[in-house]
Amino acid sequence: MQIAPRRGILDPQGKAVADALHSLGFDSVRDAHIGRFVTLDLDAADEAGASAAARVMCEQLLANPVTEDYHIGSVERL
Repeated sequence: MQIAPRRGILDPQGKAVADALHSLGFDSVRDAHIGRFVTLDLDAADEAGASAAARVMCEQLLANPVTEDYHIGSVERL
C-alpha cells in the first residue's frame, strides 16, 4: 500500500525535495509529496479478505485519516 499526505496538506519533506529539484534545474516539477510504501504478507482466505484487512489496518493504524490518503495496490495469493 502507498500512504501519502493529502493534497493541500503541508508536506515539509515534499517541499524540500521540490526545492532541491528546482535548484538542480528541474523547473518542470510543480509539487512533490513524500510518503511511505508498506508491504504486508497476510494469512487470509482470499484476496478480498486480505484487501479488507489491509484497509482496516490503514484506517486504524498505518495512515492518519486526517492528513493522509492511502492506496492498496495489488493483492496476490502466494
